[in-house]
Amino acid sequence: MTDRADRAAFLAFVRANHPDVGGDHDAFVAGLAALRATPGAGNAATRPDRWDAPIVARPGGLRGMVSRWRDRRHRRHRRLR
Repeated sequence: MTDRADRAAFLAFVRANHPDVGGDHDAFVAGLAALRATPGAGNAATRPDRWDAPIVARPGGLRGMVSRWRDRRHRRHRRLR
C-alpha cells in the first residue's frame, strides 16, 4: 500500500474505533498496536533508528568558531603554484 492508502486506513480505523466516539478502549489499543507493528513506508517499524550513530560534541562560542574555521581551512584544497 502507498503512504496515502496507509494513512487513510489508519484514519478510518481511528474514526470507527476511538473510545471518544463510542469505541471499545481495549479493541482500540489492540488495533493501534497491530497497525504500528505492520511494516509500512512511514511506520516506526521500518524507519531506521536515527540515534544509531556516534554523537560528536563540538565546542561552542568563540572557541567553537575558531575550531571550525581551522578545520575548514585545514581541509581546503590548496592550489598548486
